Amino acid sequence: MKVIKSTKLIMSVALCMSSASLSATTLEQAVDATIKTNPDVLAASNERNAVAEEVNQAKAGYLPTVDLAIGTGWESSDNPTTRSQGSHKDVHMNRDEASINLRQMLFDGMATKNETRRQTARTDSRAYGVFGAAENTGLEAVDAYLNVLRQQKLVDLATTNLEAHERTHDQIRLRSERGVGRGSDMDQSKGRVALAKANQIAEQSNLRDAETTYLRVIGLASESLSEPQSPLNLIPASLEEAISRGLDNHPTLKSAQADVESANAQHDTAVSPFYPRVDFELGATANNDLDGVDGHNNDVTAMFRLRYNLLNGGKDSARRQETGYLINQASEIRNNTHRQVEQSVRLSWNALQTVTNQMEYFKLHVDSSVSSRDAYQQQFSLGQRTLLDLLDSENEVFTARQDLVNAQYDQLFAMYRILNSMGGLLQGLVVALPEAAMTLTSAEQ
Repeated sequence: MKVIKSTKLIMSVALCMSSASLSATTLEQAVDATIKTNPDVLAASNERNAVAEEVNQAKAGYLPTVDLAIGTGWESSDNPTTRSQGSHKDVHMNRDEASINLRQMLFDGMATKNETRRQTARTDSRAYGVFGAAENTGLEAVDAYLNVLRQQKLVDLATTNLEAHERTHDQIRLRSERGVGRGSDMDQSKGRVALAKANQIAEQSNLRDAETTYLRVIGLASESLSEPQSPLNLIPASLEEAISRGLDNHPTLKSAQADVESANAQHDTAVSPFYPRVDFELGATANNDLDGVDGHNNDVTAMFRLRYNLLNGGKDSARRQETGYLINQASEIRNNTHRQVEQSVRLSWNALQTVTNQMEYFKLHVDSSVSSRDAYQQQFSLGQRTLLDLLDSENEVFTARQDLVNAQYDQLFAMYRILNSMGGLLQGLVVALPEAAMTLTSAEQ
């Protein structure tokens, strides 16, 4: 019976562990959840969709407009018509009006075409803004995710360090009780145990801070996080290749280029007032008792109308000059963005190279510290090492392991940072971009 119960217990534990592993949150899942719910990304998406509606507003200029007007009221008339009828005083009548007018633009100096082009470029710029917001938010989610894993490892190290100090303290206590040890060793051991406990408490606090940050960024509790795979295979072979990819794909640079196109279209729109406007108009009126004359006054018209502004006080010329400067401004912003993208790639690449070069020495430090600690423990038992030597060696192991854990997660984050600086973080994680990141230009193609 006991064997059966033990078997059931083992199976239950195994099933629980299997379920926990199946429900573990991956880095890809965390980033995907962040992109779908993060307020910054959603705000950028709504801004893009709002600008897209301005494209529809601009395209409305190609379509006809229909205006209906109806009025009724009182009128007092004194004009040649009423006087020719023998009336020498004002004629009072109830006046009724009704009219309908259809206007179709035939030529407006390409104003509608260029305004549509401008709003399309603005929408593309905002779409790349959504892309960039998703990329940066994704990197923030990666940082929050890795920091939780980092702090969990550091808590484990602090706990292991505390246990090691407590074992040493027990040895010192037994030696002291047997009259072999010294009272100063007990005091020193107690102090080191207290310090190890304080370190554990500090790391546990740091873990809670990391979990709070994870909740803020990702919107979910950090439960059952799994170790992510290294994206080393996605990193370019050289810095030059990384820079080239960044300049080709970075959403912020593409957004700046779309702003230049928008400024060019705006300048072309500013030229349209220098051309005449031609419309085709259909109109019909049905009026009663107009201008003191009793009876109906109806008409139907079909007209081509040309309107041409001859003088506008220099306003149109100033507007054209203004848009020319705006083109220069957008171009310089793009040029500055080009430099920033290259700088971002170089800094990210340097960070990865630095921590990668350090990794070998961090590992060597851990191995050497562990070997020294083990040797010191044996020598301490033989009376060849002091307690201070033993405790210092234990702290050296703890510090070396901390440095290695930090370096490992710094290296992993540096890889994701390089992907972000090239505009390829979400693609590398196989996380879909928001729908609002789709540009109108690409959709038309």
